[in-house]
Amino acid sequence: MSVKEGDFLRLEYTGKVQETGEVFDTTDEKVAEENGIKSENKLYGSIPIIIGAGHVLKGIEEALIGAQEGDEKIVDITPEEGFGQRDPKLLQLIPMAEFRKQGIKPQVGMGITMENTTGIIRSISGGRVKVDFNHELAGKNLQYDVKVNKIIVDDEEKIRSMISLHFPSPNIDPENHQVTIEDGKVIIQMDEMVKFDKKPYVDVTFARFRISRDIWENMENVDKVEFVDIFEKKVNEEAEGMEAEASEETVPEVSKETEKSAEETEDSKEESETVPEEVLEERIKDKK
Repeated sequence: MSVKEGDFLRLEYTGKVQETGEVFDTTDEKVAEENGIKSENKLYGSIPIIIGAGHVLKGIEEALIGAQEGDEKIVDITPEEGFGQRDPKLLQLIPMAEFRKQGIKPQVGMGITMENTTGIIRSISGGRVKVDFNHELAGKNLQYDVKVNKIIVDDEEKIRSMISLHFPSPNIDPENHQVTIEDGKVIIQMDEMVKFDKKPYVDVTFARFRISRDIWENMENVDKVEFVDIFEKKVNEEAEGMEAEASEETVPEVSKETEKSAEETEDSKEESETVPEEVLEERIKDKK
């Protein structure tokens, strides 16, 4: 079975800059660690993609057409196929006063975001800051080592793969997603751990939209995707049993030490009791 447009895959890759051999991205945790680019927030391992959906660079998608499961390839990407040529217009000089207004102390190499665009500070001179809004890989020739880890054919697995792609989280198990396909509709009840995820609501909404779009655009006879959130009252029977036991009247076991202490206390009490004068006189006579 060879890869074609619209296929769902699991892909492994490592991206390098051709001129320097610098590794800038990888799905292999060991490679990331060896090259000093490991991120604690990234999930490593093969990633799910759809050929033609724009999940990876177009040059990589084209190179994968016709590949077999398990095939490995080296793909060269020109700047035009990758992140474009550098644009001098995206180098901007910004007055230092603008940073002061925001309470920011600019430093060379610092990343900043302005008007939803990310840039890097290249230099600071004469009260002005030069910020480069070009992509960090713009103008560079790239090389990707890619491997077709798996061609996904099962429809439910396809849906779960898109959830993993657009809603990645180390606390979520894809196998816990409940997926139903019926009458042109996909019904998804995601792993309940999603309810405790700290993603902003708007991010969750966009993730669901992307999942839905990839499903209905690349799966036959599907034109609707429905997400179901269920909050169910759960009774903890074990806790109730413990509570019932605690409410029962119980007699604590008395240890030997406790019994002995009680006896000593009783003797001491008897000795300390006040003896009437008549009894005391009688005792003295008896001793005589």
